[in-house]
Amino acid sequence: MTYAPQRPVDVPPYQLQPLVSGFTEGISRAAGHPVTVRCAQAIGSEIYVGCSNGELLRFALQGSSTDPSDTYTLLSRQSIPNEKPIDEIVLAPSISRALILSDHQIHFYTLPALDMVPLNLIKPIRNVVAFAVDELHLKRPPQFANEIPVPVEPIEFCVVKRSAISLYSLRERLFFQKEIPLPSGGVLARRTGKYLCVADRENYNVIDLVQASLVPLLPISQAPDTTILVKPSITVISENEFLILSWTGASTIGVFITGEGDPVRGTLEWPSHPEAVSLDYPYVTTLLPNNTIEIHSIETQTIVQVIPAPADGSSPISSGRKALIACFNGFFIPSTQRSEKLRTTPVRLLRGKGATKPEPDTKADEGIDVIPDIPAL
Repeated sequence: MTYAPQRPVDVPPYQLQPLVSGFTEGISRAAGHPVTVRCAQAIGSEIYVGCSNGELLRFALQGSSTDPSDTYTLLSRQSIPNEKPIDEIVLAPSISRALILSDHQIHFYTLPALDMVPLNLIKPIRNVVAFAVDELHLKRPPQFANEIPVPVEPIEFCVVKRSAISLYSLRERLFFQKEIPLPSGGVLARRTGKYLCVADRENYNVIDLVQASLVPLLPISQAPDTTILVKPSITVISENEFLILSWTGASTIGVFITGEGDPVRGTLEWPSHPEAVSLDYPYVTTLLPNNTIEIHSIETQTIVQVIPAPADGSSPISSGRKALIACFNGFFIPSTQRSEKLRTTPVRLLRGKGATKPEPDTKADEGIDVIPDIPAL
């Protein structure tokens, strides 16, 4: 079951497009056992993929940026030191670093080359249950995007351990800030500014990192049957707002919560518990178990689009869809859509100060459709 769009828009906000596929089959044959994708991230013309065998893959968009037939190709592959499954990749382009979570350790790499930061500069952080980089810092532009050199500000992040939260800042080196006790522990965390939203095995809580104070929020599951495990979900909406999901037993509700723990806006609702949630303001995109993707408007809390999820791979080693991933600084998408509308047009050049401005070739423009920009999932 899925809900139909309550207020469908004339131009749907999203379309699906494949970027890379089929590469795990060759890796699996070489490894002698099935290898699956565990996580991914993208920025600019590069995609980074973490695999179940501990391999870190780097794909790049090769060739001319004006050629719509270009595709992402494998540029490099390497294994992290422990060769354990890679659980999460976080890109911090403003300091040219990537944080890789594997086997309860955070490893540090450079961007874009994915060279490991020397251990004499930064050692891996161990005993990590979950971690959360300040998403306001992740949205800072890459260093190379600034034409005028600007001071590089450190990023800050929290590491959730068994019974405490450790706060760090990172630039060229890693600095420990302080530790906050967390007796209930946590399995998932997201941070925006001074607020950290944490889910333990039963409940959501929000923590003021400056005051070291905790406010309990909602249970992850409100269903009478407590034997069903429900995966927690936390999404940062703004510098003082989170979206958390709670299963009621009949449907899932999404509640918008401030850093102080107060509910805002209305609520969202899904007929089943979403497998993944992603924000692309002003839309919240969710992947549902019934193989559909629902897009809600944050402003109106209505469904504006429902599209089929991409089909599972036909390979026996395919493990199906994993997640919806938000890429804070965007990435390039090769496309041949409406490429038949593109053609070479001669342009007269101006010579000298007295040259007259050429008249536009209106005939050449006739019949050319105006194509709206549609982001891809």
